[in-house]
Amino acid sequence: MEREVEPAMGKIVKLVLDTAEFHPLHKAWVKLAEKLAKEYGVELEIKKEDYMYAIEHGQTDDLGMAALPQLFAELEDGTIKLVLGQYPFDPKTTKPDEAMAYNEAKKRIEEILSDP
Repeated sequence: MEREVEPAMGKIVKLVLDTAEFHPLHKAWVKLAEKLAKEYGVELEIKKEDYMYAIEHGQTDDLGMAALPQLFAELEDGTIKLVLGQYPFDPKTTKPDEAMAYNEAKKRIEEILSDP
C-alpha cells in the first residue's frame, strides 16, 4: 500500500506585494520585496490596490479593513502567509527604517520556511 506524500508547506514559490502607488513608502516596499525575492530566488508579483486579497490574507483593523502595502509569501500548496503588514519605524528617529523592515521580513520568511 503506497502512502501519499504531502507537499512541504514551507516552500515559498513567490512573494506577493500588495501595494498602492500613492503610499509614501511605496518605493521602499517595492525595493524590499525585490531584494527579498532575489535573495530567496523566487518570483515577485506586485498587485496594485487589491484590497480583497489583503483583507483575505493580511492584517486588518477592527472593522475588517486592510491597509496597504502588505507583503505575502505564496507557498507551493497555494497557502498565502503574511510576511510584513506594516513598515517598521525606528523609535529613536520616528522614521521608516529599511534595515528593520528587511530584518523583520527575513525573520518571518525563515519562520515560514521552517514551519513543518
